[in-house]
Amino acid sequence: MITRDPDAFLAAARRAPADRPATAREVLLVRPDGFRLSGETATDNAYMRPALAVDPARALAEHRALAAAIRARAGLAVTVFDGDPATPDAVFPNNVFANVPGRLVIGAMRHPERQRESRRADIPAWFAARGCAVERLDAEAGVVAELTGSLVIDRARGLGFIGLSERCNEAGARAMHRAFELRASLVFDLSPGEYHTNVVLAVLAGRAAIVCREAIADPAAAAAIVALYGDGAVPITVAEKAAFVGNAIALTPDQVWMSATAERALAPATRAHLRALGFALHTVAMPELEKAGGSLRCCVAEVY
Repeated sequence: MITRDPDAFLAAARRAPADRPATAREVLLVRPDGFRLSGETATDNAYMRPALAVDPARALAEHRALAAAIRARAGLAVTVFDGDPATPDAVFPNNVFANVPGRLVIGAMRHPERQRESRRADIPAWFAARGCAVERLDAEAGVVAELTGSLVIDRARGLGFIGLSERCNEAGARAMHRAFELRASLVFDLSPGEYHTNVVLAVLAGRAAIVCREAIADPAAAAAIVALYGDGAVPITVAEKAAFVGNAIALTPDQVWMSATAERALAPATRAHLRALGFALHTVAMPELEKAGGSLRCCVAEVY
């Protein structure tokens, strides 16, 4: 089911078994070659810092450190694809490329630079060589769907949380619900000024959720998410959200990863809550990459 009704969603979600892999088996990244900020995406991404100069060499160094840290500390295989100065937001591949076992899903992007990114051939070829079919959500007219930017997934239970904004419309929500084979999806509007759900909400290994309730326009939708995860719901403040605390990811069942910027912004209660849930916190410094309006989770495309 896909619904805007928080009560109906909550009832269905509570019946969903946790019988799917909760975390990815490997990840892919796209290197920030020729790193620059996109004037197009700055128009609807309030987290970008377009007035700041960027250092491409520093961005590359941060990205190398991220890949090395994931390999060493999470023990995951990391495949790094070349970037392209003509597609500056390609460093955030999870918005464009995501998958379920046996199939690659390619998003329907709002901005032309990101549409150009979605037409690159190497990433689909990599998945095809592994036996994956390819499904393009932009094949249907009128769809805007920026994948696991707009959609946060509880992979263990097959649940979707879809925040509508300029980056995802109702048609896109329906297309993603179908493509990711979700059992139940809750659709809600993001608060004004928010562009992607994965900046305000993170589901951690199917057993916890970091959530900024103020960033979800419907209080009942936010309350349903908190109720679903119970003691595993980790509320964050608007200030923590602004520092990318919500842009976190569980790369293993007991590891939460976020940027060093986010970690420094953690309130003591938030840090203690994550620790009490059994999560070890892993961080990577990426202030240069964050000038582009995304953080650690945005850089990681999961492979299931």
